[in-house]
Amino acid sequence: MRVVFMGTPDFAVPSLRVLLDSGVQVVAVVTQPDRPVGRKRIMTPTPVKIEAEKHGIPVLQPERLRRPEWVAELAALQPDLIVTTAYGQILPKSVLELPKLGCINIHASLLPKYRGGAPIHHAVMNGDKVTGVTIMYMAEGLDTGDMISRVEVPIEDTDTTGSMFEKLSVAGAELLRGTLPELLAGRVTAVPQDDSQAVYSPNISREQERIHWDRPAEVIWNQVRGLNPRPGAYTLWNGEVLKVWACEKPRNGDMKAAIGEDLPEAGTVVATGEQGIEVMTGSGLLKITSLQPAGKKAMAAAELVRGGQLTVGTVLG
Repeated sequence: MRVVFMGTPDFAVPSLRVLLDSGVQVVAVVTQPDRPVGRKRIMTPTPVKIEAEKHGIPVLQPERLRRPEWVAELAALQPDLIVTTAYGQILPKSVLELPKLGCINIHASLLPKYRGGAPIHHAVMNGDKVTGVTIMYMAEGLDTGDMISRVEVPIEDTDTTGSMFEKLSVAGAELLRGTLPELLAGRVTAVPQDDSQAVYSPNISREQERIHWDRPAEVIWNQVRGLNPRPGAYTLWNGEVLKVWACEKPRNGDMKAAIGEDLPEAGTVVATGEQGIEVMTGSGLLKITSLQPAGKKAMAAAELVRGGQLTVGTVLG
């Protein structure tokens, strides 16, 4: 069985390993081109490329997969199946039609919820209690294909998008391990998605990164953990970007009893201490525990307090 695997980030590596352990012949890996990384802009291969080269698998890195020369190169490989996960490019019809067993995608959501490029971010930011992985046949639409199998994964209060990437990466690989034998034997029954229930999760915009303090504390808490470790939620402090990396889950309580009758405007620092800073929101207080001022490394919020830089009455925007 000749298989082409397409993927790019760390998320995709466990699924590639499952294919390598399954007995199929991985005839090539397709991944994004090497990119400059870090301040020194060092050209860096993708995690999937690194894994493929460990096993001596040929690697293709098209800037645009839909170009005829790349489609022809894939056709020459005569794949029976194409498996993709977090590849980063949409497969054109000319590629989808190549393998006799079709193209399948390991998608990090419970489809049809969170179609698109940032399903994990959106699930955490929206405060969902559960998400999961769906394996589906690929179609020309964006994550619209018939579903083959799926698995649920809970989102805990302590989870961030980073921790969910790791959990869903493993869950997706194990789902592939269980699905592959049935798929290769032609025994799967795919289920069409209900398009009326579709929810889209486009890539995170700069506006979605900014904290609006007039929102409820729990909404902001979900935003912060949903944008950790990338790209990070931010506010403004003294006219400069201040990244907010971690907060405590808000607790219900009487703000007037805690602060007094005159509630300050949203974004005001109302208390500081060794455990962090408390900020007024549109509904409730939010304790921030980790911050990153412009031009500095991330630090405990208490460090800014001890240095006298961030005091009660400061208004964040």
